[in-house]
Amino acid sequence: MSTEQEQRLGTDSTPYQSKARWVHAWAWTVALTIFPLIWVGGLVTTQDAGMAVPDWPGTYGYNMFAYPIYAWVYGPFDLLVEHGHRLLGSLAGLLVIGLCISAWMSESRPWVRQLCFGLLVAIVAQGVLGGARVLLDARTLAMIHGCTGPLVFGLAAAIVTVTSSWWKQEDKYFVRRGWFAWITILLVISSVIQLVLGAQLRHIQPWASPSFFTSLAYTHLSMAALVLILAITMLTLSWSVKYHSMQRIRGLRWVILGLLTFQILLGCGTWISNYALPWAESHPILGRYTIAIHGYWESWIITGHQATGSLIIVSSLIFALRVWRQTESI
Repeated sequence: MSTEQEQRLGTDSTPYQSKARWVHAWAWTVALTIFPLIWVGGLVTTQDAGMAVPDWPGTYGYNMFAYPIYAWVYGPFDLLVEHGHRLLGSLAGLLVIGLCISAWMSESRPWVRQLCFGLLVAIVAQGVLGGARVLLDARTLAMIHGCTGPLVFGLAAAIVTVTSSWWKQEDKYFVRRGWFAWITILLVISSVIQLVLGAQLRHIQPWASPSFFTSLAYTHLSMAALVLILAITMLTLSWSVKYHSMQRIRGLRWVILGLLTFQILLGCGTWISNYALPWAESHPILGRYTIAIHGYWESWIITGHQATGSLIIVSSLIFALRVWRQTESI
């Protein structure tokens, strides 16, 4: 591999050091902690539990970590999820500190170390944003907090990808970069925009008029269609002869396809859980359906829709990184 390629890829000619695998292991641990954090955070929103604990960074005057376990485990459910969300966030922060220390000691690529420290800054900022949402009782901050969480998850997943032995050892390009690579970027961007639109619906402001809500809902559906079209286009191209040799995207194609299918089903379930069955007036059985506020299955469906959206963003980002890693510009 030439010196120019080494600089472009951010690699060196030395063998992959076994100690650097600790950075990859730390990154995996962080990513696997952040996803449950996103899920519980979504459950906080679904259950309207954002103000179940009205103070921050403490919990009802206690140090967050000293709050009696019986009070929140056996207390109201909204207190359980809100305080649990805070504890999970603290755990994620501690793990990211470990990741930064490991990267500083073991990682030879400066830009990867910078990514790790950037993740630490991002997760601290996310915690401060969540605290400000409580102190100010601001729905807008809750919406921003819900949008930035999956982006932090995406950054953690990117670090997992670039610290893998495959990424560092790869020393050749397979195909030339074309529209396929750019479509992967468009899919990531459109998925993030879809997330923001969904957050707008979940945190709809009291002043929102019915027409504004309708416009927002149709925009959300239209963006969902665009995400689906881009994903189908990307997956179709990935099966072509030109790109089929890229082994690192083969299994991920099925993951993205499965997540999109599951997300469509969850989206339909979310609409029914929040609003109504379609064509309810056409049959007495459909007309008897009653929306259960904070119902058990309804909460799981709505929260699952939000969490699966985060997984789509992350899987699309990993797909894009792998494609760009295995292609070169003309």
